[in-house]
Amino acid sequence: MQPPPEPVREPRRTALEPVAIVGIAALYPHARGPAGYWDLLTGNTPAPADGPQTLDDLSVDVAQFGIPPAQTGSMARMQVLALEAARQCLRDAGHPGRPLPAERTDVIVGTCFGLDRQYANAARVEGQRLVRDLRQTAVTGARLLPPDTARQAAEELAALMLRRLGCSPHDRVGEMASTIPARIAAAFKLRGRTLALEAAGTTSFAALAHAVTNLRGRTADAALVVAGQRQESPLLARALAAKGEPADPAGVAAGVPLSEGVGAVLLKPLSAAVRDGDRIYATVLDCTLRHDAGAAVGEPRAAGRRRATALTAYRALGVPAATVQYHECAAATMRQASELETLLDIYADLPERSVVLGSVHDRLGDTFANSGLASLTKVALALHHRTLPPQPSFAGRAQDDLSGTPFRVADAAEEWPRGGPEAPRRAAVTGTSVTGTLCHLVLEGHDRPPPAAGARRRTRRPLPRRHEPIAVVGAGGSFAGAPDADRFWEAVLSARDRIGPLPEALFDRDLFYAPDRLSPTHSYSDRGAPVRVPDEPPPGTAVSPARYAEMDQAQRLGLTVAAELLAGPRAGPPPAGNGLVAIGSSLSLSREREVNAAYVRAGLERSIRGLAALAKLGPADLGKLLDQLREGRAHPDEALTPAFFDATLASGAGAAIADVFGLRAVPVAVEAACASSLAAVDVAVGALRSGAADYAVAGGVELPCNPRDMVLCCGLGLLSHSTITPFDAAADGFTPGDGCALFLLKRLADARAAGDPVLGVLRAVGASNDVASLIAPDAAGQVRAMRRAFAQVDFAPADVDYLEAHGTGTRIGDRVEVSATAEVYGTPARPRPLQVGSAKSVFGHTFAAAGAAGLLRALKALHHGLVPPNANLTTLSPDLPLDAVPAVVATAARPWPAPGPGRPRRAAVSSFGTGGINYHLLIEEHLDGADAAP
Repeated sequence: MQPPPEPVREPRRTALEPVAIVGIAALYPHARGPAGYWDLLTGNTPAPADGPQTLDDLSVDVAQFGIPPAQTGSMARMQVLALEAARQCLRDAGHPGRPLPAERTDVIVGTCFGLDRQYANAARVEGQRLVRDLRQTAVTGARLLPPDTARQAAEELAALMLRRLGCSPHDRVGEMASTIPARIAAAFKLRGRTLALEAAGTTSFAALAHAVTNLRGRTADAALVVAGQRQESPLLARALAAKGEPADPAGVAAGVPLSEGVGAVLLKPLSAAVRDGDRIYATVLDCTLRHDAGAAVGEPRAAGRRRATALTAYRALGVPAATVQYHECAAATMRQASELETLLDIYADLPERSVVLGSVHDRLGDTFANSGLASLTKVALALHHRTLPPQPSFAGRAQDDLSGTPFRVADAAEEWPRGGPEAPRRAAVTGTSVTGTLCHLVLEGHDRPPPAAGARRRTRRPLPRRHEPIAVVGAGGSFAGAPDADRFWEAVLSARDRIGPLPEALFDRDLFYAPDRLSPTHSYSDRGAPVRVPDEPPPGTAVSPARYAEMDQAQRLGLTVAAELLAGPRAGPPPAGNGLVAIGSSLSLSREREVNAAYVRAGLERSIRGLAALAKLGPADLGKLLDQLREGRAHPDEALTPAFFDATLASGAGAAIADVFGLRAVPVAVEAACASSLAAVDVAVGALRSGAADYAVAGGVELPCNPRDMVLCCGLGLLSHSTITPFDAAADGFTPGDGCALFLLKRLADARAAGDPVLGVLRAVGASNDVASLIAPDAAGQVRAMRRAFAQVDFAPADVDYLEAHGTGTRIGDRVEVSATAEVYGTPARPRPLQVGSAKSVFGHTFAAAGAAGLLRALKALHHGLVPPNANLTTLSPDLPLDAVPAVVATAARPWPAPGPGRPRRAAVSSFGTGGINYHLLIEEHLDGADAAP
């Protein structure tokens, strides 16, 4: 569906306080720190082409971050680099010597594509197929090997694989993208929000936008934004090449070589930075993200849409584009005609040669997920040094191309003059992504002196919309045995779980099941709650079978649920205006890991030639053996179709939803471990309250019923040996479940004006990091998230009747959660016991979708006026301090009485993730104006 052309809308954002950049980190192949980065940027030659294009030579001592030696082997290299970037950024801002509002400092990390440990872990598990195939060469096919030789060769190969790929019990936690911000939060004792996100090439723009939203909405006092990209395997370059981008074996995409880089910025509201006497590099005036509907998945080309994005930013600020003196192109398109066409459209009325153009790609190459942050820090340093950076590799050819336009490039570094006697230096940064996202940043120099002692400084403040109610106007879901939201509720009311032995197609027991032992390659559980992902695109959608077949399973399930939400029988008209699609997800999808594992297998097959057990085998017989092992297997290169890149992006699910349903909605994938769904909802709520979005689709999707996730979870003993039983005395772990739930959100006032049906109202989102442990839950951190939620509303914990708990079914997890609940919700004044339950008792633990499952269950309970029952509860655990609340866990559905005339039922939803990540939502039923109490 292609929406009609959209007029430039008057922005809802006005009088927004600038955000100060008070710390910078820069880790690039040819620059290690802000000073080195500035030297690279102002040199008269690009970075040497024959030098390193990676960060492999950067040595970091992780012991300084307090990481236990037992966990270092599980750490992704990106975690190490991000920790070093965070340390460098905080040191650059003067910490630890200077105060930092650590209690409310967010850590937001942007990264794209798989991490090295994710690839290695997937290859280690999948590699068991090759080990089995080698062992079976003695009894199948050409019978090249005697049984003992085949067995010895297989054992030798298994040992070689473990040495090469590594192994740790902590691999499941260590590989997750959200562990990166969690490590940073733990190392520097930062207790704000903790999450990772991905938006393809505009990942760092999305991270920055979320940080700015939180600072302006006063849900954070500071934000540490870290964005990084490594070439963990050749897959990224090959996928881009297959997509049709110009590429060569060295990984040249869009004419710019792919490179590595990790950067960071520390952000504070300008008033706070001035008050604290911080060095201010520059200020961010605006960060606008928009979506080019119909372009996804493929780089946006519409100059008109880019112009509208830029004009939205300038109208929000109340300043004309003509005040911009420097424009940085963060996308790898500075030399493309479409980029120049867009710039001419934005700056059409400016005098000739009045705007200097630049792009950091000539110095760094394309650092992809990091590219926006690399561009931002370049401009911030330029504003700080009052110097226009040169673009020598482009300058010689550009002057003729730019003749008669408002643009020029600098041959050498130049002094950057003010825009006028009272006008500040001002710059813009633009970027685009293959998912159709458009970004426009406006930055300003900070030349004003600090206020005199005792003087009061007047600053622009955010409008008081930070606690604006958000309406849920649509919901969809698909979980085990429940392919839509209505049947989800039916399954909940049945109080029977949907958990059982996994089908052989999902879990090869002969290969992966070892019930009596802990193993780095096997699972002691074979149970789960899988979802059957449809083989065909949702009816009525213009998705070709070929495109659908290329999509990752999580993307397909997300698209199916989106069809229920946006095109189902209960869906309203398509949402209008600018939107956001924020989906909680693993940031490395299964399809990507599977193809990379196939490349690893190819390397292991070559290594078979060197196995000692096969030393007596001649070259011809070795060749026959390898041919036999490869029989029936396609080469992984065959998977690299033009659509493969799109299928590997976690944000590709949101991009497909925006594309298929014609939404002008920016797609973002969010990862906060098991709290990913609620983190995605938080991102959406922030965008709605700030006015950056008119509507949002938010929720989560994950399919953990696969050998990789089950093996890794068993490494730490996280899975139940039988079935998940939250709050039960027999609780011994969780059982995985597949699932997806998505919600359509609007500001409540807008939903009422449009006459939308309101399923429930989101009143508050509280978030924290407990910085205590990556694995063990912490009551103090959970209490902090709950209290932050209640600080946003006008009612007390005693007014909440139902808590949809995280309820993982571990003895310690359940005990800590109920203890935290008792501290916040416990009161003798409670009119009736708090009802507690968990969707996991029915559908298992759906990982990134867990919070969405809980929110869907709570919304259905509000709508139907019923307290939902728990399944698998036989004997309440004596460890749970339920009487301290007091609270009860229902095992059968029961009526939920209204609290009084005109007063809404209220519920809470909790999600807690490894890494100390905590989220707590407060929701209430929607009452019409005539029914609501005054």
